[in-house]
Amino acid sequence: MGTRFGELHRAGDPLVLPNAWDVASAVALAAAGFAAVGTTSLGVAARYGMADASRAIAEPVRRLAHRLRRLPCPVSVDIADGFADEPEAVAEYAASLGVDGVNIEDSTAGRLVPVEVHAAKIAAVKERCPGLFVNARVDTFWVGQDATVTATIDRAVRYVEAGADGVFVPGRLDGAQIRQITSAVPVPVNVLASSDFSVAELARLGVRRVSCGSLLYRAALDRAVEVAVGLRDGSPAPPATSYGDVQELATRYRPVCG
Repeated sequence: MGTRFGELHRAGDPLVLPNAWDVASAVALAAAGFAAVGTTSLGVAARYGMADASRAIAEPVRRLAHRLRRLPCPVSVDIADGFADEPEAVAEYAASLGVDGVNIEDSTAGRLVPVEVHAAKIAAVKERCPGLFVNARVDTFWVGQDATVTATIDRAVRYVEAGADGVFVPGRLDGAQIRQITSAVPVPVNVLASSDFSVAELARLGVRRVSCGSLLYRAALDRAVEVAVGLRDGSPAPPATSYGDVQELATRYRPVCG
């Protein structure tokens, strides 16, 4: 199925990847017709009162991945830095998920790791799971360390040489920077959705995947507070998905999920 997922990363028609934080949100997004569904490590961590990218969320992320394997579309899972330093442990974890893709970032605790360390993780994952789509996240702009296009491309190319199927560069980049990266990196480039560019504009810049990241989870929190404040202040209750529909979404794949 990883091949099927990879084929969704098309030039001129980027994959828009919504990121879910639980079973109901993932099923709802798949039912809305998205070609694939990802997960957000922040959303999963926040559910358990943990910090994003904490290695303590490795098991919650794995459990969610197992419950999403029966979705009628490819699934990609955000595994932070792989939740381990040793390449073999990262490969073992990735193999245990049973999904179509993983996103692995090259920073730990807010700092970039050496290029060779992350490249070794990617190589180990690809050796163990050749069909898994590995999206190598380059965190130069995200953590504000070596935040130049040159450094970003250098890291990205090393990860591609190690076997990465795609490269993800989160952070606020301008159009010229995005174009430089997509022109230099020989695999699909992924950026975050933002208010700076439409999907069509990103397509023209050479982007092949646009991830929502934690945006949907954060927007859901904003909307929940907005509704609660409105009720408190005298507004009527707004329309919402029915109780029964949420029950159905949350349990649709329960008989077949691990």
